[in-house]
Amino acid sequence: MDKGNVNHEFSLITDHDTFLFKQGNHFRLYEKLGSHIVTVDGEEGTFFAVWAPNARQVFVTGDFNYWNHRSHPLAVRWDGSGIFHGFIPGIGNGTVYKYHIVSNEGGYSVDKGDPFAMHWETPPRTASIVWDIKYDWGDREWMDGRARANALSAPCSVYELHFGSWRRVPEEDNRWLSYREMAEVLPDYIQEMGFTHVEFLPMMEHPFYGSWGYQTVGYFAPTSRYGTPQDFMYLIEALHRKGIGIILDWVPSHFPSDEHGLTFFDGTHLFEHQDPKKGFHPEWNSYIFNHGRYEVRAFLISSAMFWLDKYHADGLRVDAVASMLYLDYARQEGEWIPNIHGGKENIDAIYFIRRFNEMVYQDFPDVQTIAEESTSWPMVSRPAYVGGLGFGMKWNMGWMHDTLEYFELNSIYRKFHQNLLTFNVWYAFFENFVLPLSHDEVVYGKGSLLQKMPGDDWQKFANLRLLFGYMFGEPGKKLLFMGAEFAQWDEWYHEKSLDWNLLEYPAHQGIQRWVQDLNRFYRDEPAMHELDFSGQGFEWIDFRDADSSIMGFIRKAESTGDLILVAVNATPVPRLNYRFGVPRTGVWKEMLNSDSKIYGGSGHGNFGGVETVPIPSHGRYDSLSLVLPPLGIVFLKSEAPE
Repeated sequence: MDKGNVNHEFSLITDHDTFLFKQGNHFRLYEKLGSHIVTVDGEEGTFFAVWAPNARQVFVTGDFNYWNHRSHPLAVRWDGSGIFHGFIPGIGNGTVYKYHIVSNEGGYSVDKGDPFAMHWETPPRTASIVWDIKYDWGDREWMDGRARANALSAPCSVYELHFGSWRRVPEEDNRWLSYREMAEVLPDYIQEMGFTHVEFLPMMEHPFYGSWGYQTVGYFAPTSRYGTPQDFMYLIEALHRKGIGIILDWVPSHFPSDEHGLTFFDGTHLFEHQDPKKGFHPEWNSYIFNHGRYEVRAFLISSAMFWLDKYHADGLRVDAVASMLYLDYARQEGEWIPNIHGGKENIDAIYFIRRFNEMVYQDFPDVQTIAEESTSWPMVSRPAYVGGLGFGMKWNMGWMHDTLEYFELNSIYRKFHQNLLTFNVWYAFFENFVLPLSHDEVVYGKGSLLQKMPGDDWQKFANLRLLFGYMFGEPGKKLLFMGAEFAQWDEWYHEKSLDWNLLEYPAHQGIQRWVQDLNRFYRDEPAMHELDFSGQGFEWIDFRDADSSIMGFIRKAESTGDLILVAVNATPVPRLNYRFGVPRTGVWKEMLNSDSKIYGGSGHGNFGGVETVPIPSHGRYDSLSLVLPPLGIVFLKSEAPE
């Protein structure tokens, strides 16, 4: 046994591991680096390994040695990998520790958390915790069948959720729910509302709660604010048992400057670029990963694989992709460094993104990766082998901004801006789009969705029902941020619960029921989802009647041949006997009507359905005469003939 009772002979790391690591091709690093409880020569303890190539010495310090900086040194591997390692007997689950790193650079020394730690102290404490994340999963039925639930042709309606502010306990000092408490209420609520997936804002450990998780320190640990790793697994399992998929928000673009984190890790800019023109983000005051460094790529892709492997995540939503793609993102002239060709594209980040997607879909073909990419970068959701970035889907930020701009207009001005709604369809099938009404649109003084709607209270609620109906009618997968489903009045604030008491009022009950029925209809009708990403599933009826702020289109099912007519009236004036030409004769059954009194509407409708008459309209031989309700949307179905 070596000095300080550290065994340097034993190692989980093989020569092949370090060979792959230095190549940037080791994507299961969480099995090798970090802290792992093992038994060596009959004695249980913990194996530690950390990448710190510019360190002169690395020591493990923690509660087990009274935070002594010198008693437990790690040894550097001989192979030039920069990995320090060692086995310390007698250390087990729950041991709190850090690495004390003494750099080769200028006598710099620092205490760092473990980049591969699977559990951390609860902030504001900053140490890592040795933790065994074994879990006896009980979601085999979901895992065996999730390829169907996550398919591009399947319905995908996402409930975006910030864990700490979804629901709190006011009588207990406004505390948030734990993972296990959430498991008792969230799965039933999501199932009742009809959403197919939950997307959690970043759950990885983060020092500052107000960052919502987007300033990540622990890329391999769920935040301990709400419980242990197994507690989070229990929540995921509970959701899976209800048939609900899990999407995790993941941030491989930047990380915070907290001293215990990744920044200046071994006295050098190890994880980040050295030059602040490439390595520091001016908008977020955070450091930018050096995606050109092989070991950093392996670290990040291993993180992605970890959540899919150990936590059974069904998808990863990748944050801030645009900030990775462009070297001049959020920078003025002279504040950025061109690539080797003189352009603004970040070649290293592009390679990393493609490699990440290739590896995810190679090992987990039944999940989805989703890009939050706010520019017109081509082929984001096309495979890397045809020149794309390789994501499964992409958030349609243009749709979100245009749609909200339109709905914020007073109805008398909408006729001048109908293109804000119709323009989306001209590019709707260039990517596999998700239509997001996300958290970003209901913070920082933007107001809630309900607040954005014009008019008196009745019109606000009618407009919100119309907005949701329009989103569900359009081709593309759906995403709605928590609180919108019952018309939260206040904009979102992460320090308080959603205003669940609003559900005592009929208008809010009506919105919630409308969202439930939209989700049910979207899931039950193949025409509403199976060709979301194909132009073959969409056909305009008319978008030219801007003076009346009316438009109509058809959604189609490949499997059944059914047709759904979606008709929008964006003014508070009911339109009687409004004629739409349709491609099929017979009865068109009214399936949903946002103006129904059960949703808080005025009750204008089509008495359950309308039959075509042989009167030509909109270039078709037969037509329907419809009642289009005020600030309303109707869905009518024509079943394929047998």
